Amino acid sequence: MQAQKHAKLDMTRGPIMKLVMLFALPICLGNVLQQLYNTVDTIIIGNFCGTVSLAAVGTSGLPVEMLICIFLGLGTGVSILVAQYVGSEDTVNLKKTVATATSFLFLCTIPISILGLFVGPLILKLIHVPQDAWSYAVSYIRIIFIGTLGNMGYNMNAGILRGIGDSRSSLLFLIISCIVNVVLDLVFVALLGMDVSGAALATTLAMFTSWIFSVIYIKRRYPELEFTLLPRSLDKKILTRIIKIGLPLGLNNSIYSVGHMLMQSLINAQGSVFMAGCSVATKLTGLANVAITSFSAAATTFSGQNYGARILTRLKKGARQIPLFSGLITAIAGLIVTLLCRPILSIFTKDAQVLEMAVLYIRIVLPFTWFYAVLNAIINYINGLGEVKYPTIVNILMLWAVRIPSAYLIAYFIDGKYVMACYPISFLFGMIAMITFYFTRRWKQISTITPAVAASGAAAKV
Repeated sequence: MQAQKHAKLDMTRGPIMKLVMLFALPICLGNVLQQLYNTVDTIIIGNFCGTVSLAAVGTSGLPVEMLICIFLGLGTGVSILVAQYVGSEDTVNLKKTVATATSFLFLCTIPISILGLFVGPLILKLIHVPQDAWSYAVSYIRIIFIGTLGNMGYNMNAGILRGIGDSRSSLLFLIISCIVNVVLDLVFVALLGMDVSGAALATTLAMFTSWIFSVIYIKRRYPELEFTLLPRSLDKKILTRIIKIGLPLGLNNSIYSVGHMLMQSLINAQGSVFMAGCSVATKLTGLANVAITSFSAAATTFSGQNYGARILTRLKKGARQIPLFSGLITAIAGLIVTLLCRPILSIFTKDAQVLEMAVLYIRIVLPFTWFYAVLNAIINYINGLGEVKYPTIVNILMLWAVRIPSAYLIAYFIDGKYVMACYPISFLFGMIAMITFYFTRRWKQISTITPAVAASGAAAKV
């Protein structure tokens, strides 16, 4: 039990940013590891396979994202409910939520795996994957879809643990996954010459390993959750709440994925060299922006727990402080990596044309990604309250009213190789729109709800 106390963070008491940093740091390190084993794929494929294989891997993530994004939104709904029940100390509903999440996992993943084997190649056709990269891309996504259960099982369990305040466990799972992935990458691709199929198989086996380990961890470290590997029960009321919160997030992700398909189609139209350059560049931007997802995860847990406990003074303070710190850290990292991007990118590819495209991408996008850090922290903070409507609308407008139109206008009137400029333009719009939420009537209602309860809760949690 002592280990549990150290692993969990109570976000309803103590210095806000100290707690947020303690929560975010393991996730940040985990994100670095996740980027590293994604980067290993890129480095090994780029050096042992070639530009076409690199382009195939870079474009193959979209079909997977399109088919699993709704479930991942529902998984976020689970994490939000867990955080709120932890804050309100509702153990009964906490256990029901965990049990329902496990059952829901199997209910969704098996059909998605089967569907992905057939729909994935159709999506690749829609985004106009070049003929020279076609067979590689199909092989990659089919193997990745076979591993859907491991992928989503890990993400679901990590979300449950983050909801209860344990972010360190995700780092442990990713260390295991990273080691497995690196070793298998070297064996399957570098040693056995399996090309992109080997990279996909290595990633799939790594995710299954991480999922199984997370199940063992939760069962041993948190026996009070009564967690099981296989489905046990499905509470209809809890499932309704999960769907009410998570479905808008999932549909938003799905709509976003359709938009990404249009964006990827525009990128693919520039040819394999441009595709490979963008693929390489996004690996580096992922490393530079690791603080974004970690602060956003902390924002969801912090707001969920404090909203559940009705400690509204902390809720309002966190709403200002967390996005500010996320934006500041991302801005500093972005500027440093932009200045050093060329020697770093040369690790990924020796192709001079690919390198030039990657450098151009970094210089246009990365210095402005702090806009996204701020808006994403606010979005996740508001989602943690169960208020998913406003962020969903902003996300949809940011993509369909700003990013996609600006990308096509840039490609038509300027030059297709500058289409990535649409990202900072849309990030700026989204940041302004999310800051505006703090001036709405709904935020005022949230921050003044049941003041008597809030005051008593704050007194008890000092």
